[in-house]
Amino acid sequence: MRRHLLIGHFGTKDDVGIPAASDEIVSELDLLVGDRLGHGIGYALSDMEKLNLGPSEVAVDLMVLAAHIHAADTRLARSTESQDGWSREIRLVVPVSDPKLWTRSASIVKRALDFLTGDRWQIGFRARPEAQATLAIPRPKPLLPVPFDAINLFSGGLDSLIGAIDTLEAGGAPLLVSHAGEGAVSKSQEECYEVLKTAYPDAAFDRLRIWMTFGDGLIDGVESESTTRGRSFLFFSLGVAAGVGLGKEFVLRVPENGLIALNVPLDRLRLGALSTRTTHPFYMARWNELLDALGIDGELVNPYWNKTKGEMVKECTNRDALDAATGHSLSCSSPAKARWKGEPQGHCGYCLPCLIRRASLAGNDPTEYGVQDLTEGTLDTRQAEGQQVRSFQLAIGRLARRPDLARVLIHKPGPLSDYPDRIDSYADVYRRGLEEVGKILNGVKTAPS
Repeated sequence: MRRHLLIGHFGTKDDVGIPAASDEIVSELDLLVGDRLGHGIGYALSDMEKLNLGPSEVAVDLMVLAAHIHAADTRLARSTESQDGWSREIRLVVPVSDPKLWTRSASIVKRALDFLTGDRWQIGFRARPEAQATLAIPRPKPLLPVPFDAINLFSGGLDSLIGAIDTLEAGGAPLLVSHAGEGAVSKSQEECYEVLKTAYPDAAFDRLRIWMTFGDGLIDGVESESTTRGRSFLFFSLGVAAGVGLGKEFVLRVPENGLIALNVPLDRLRLGALSTRTTHPFYMARWNELLDALGIDGELVNPYWNKTKGEMVKECTNRDALDAATGHSLSCSSPAKARWKGEPQGHCGYCLPCLIRRASLAGNDPTEYGVQDLTEGTLDTRQAEGQQVRSFQLAIGRLARRPDLARVLIHKPGPLSDYPDRIDSYADVYRRGLEEVGKILNGVKTAPS
């Protein structure tokens, strides 16, 4: 294991000295490209200005912090930089507008990140240099009302698509917020948005995207990391910054079905951060705690925490719009993995999100999967094509034999103490979610080959 320190600075003139421990490997993250904030932040702020949004300095700080987290998370390989093949030790020093305010909130950020990524984080803050004391762009037309009444995360996945449709059907005017990453994901966001524009030509909604990637070699001599467990911090940061830009109390909707949100490990091999915790109730609660500590008048909400994905599809308030966009949405956990086989990027058909998607759309699924027919042959449990299927089969069988285990197993991924009145509902959506997947696995054979 090697400990890493990542120090953010604003150009070459910002040469403040940060003491490092003797066993820390020090790297720097330059936040400027010329006179503009880099890593997509400057462009995102410009896009907010065009939308007549005016985020605060603290909201800009949040995006800068997210850049540090995303850089460290994606450019420090777990295989070489951790002692156990997973948990890394990462310290960040982030330049912000109000170091005292952020230092008081540092323990909340650490608690959220430790849970989210499975690493050990230390977060420190320092004052921005004088030349960057003001970075937030005021609303250009303060006398005109902002047309948006909510912020929705819009990943290009099926859940976020349903969230947008339900909001629009309720008469809302959401701003759809996305992170444009790899090509397949960006394409899905683009195509789903166009379908919504066609379905709701008179609705006052728009979108905001941030393009944030970091080149190989950011950390000298260290390979990149592919797991990106911390990326939701970036998504949420952009959403919150846009929400602050509304200039009023806001709700950031994070649409995710309850089975994925809880993400109970299917087997003992998927304990800890090997299962994503992007919308887990504990993590969402830490974000609301952070907003309160920062004085931000907003709240993160998952409207579908007690729904399975199939229930979300069935209850979607405009099924015609959903059917038109479903084929453009993307649920696969790693759509780019098909490139290694020389195949088009898209749905593999056998990862955990793909299986949950297949179950939710059973009988009306236009998706093309890498493994189109799960019953065509015996799936090899020693290969990726059979591992998740077999894990689901084991979990479904275990719960069928002992339904009471649901109330115990839902606590495995993390604490649920922030919402004690929801325990029965969490257990119930977990049971229903597994039963939903179980229906499409009838007749599917798995075995080691």
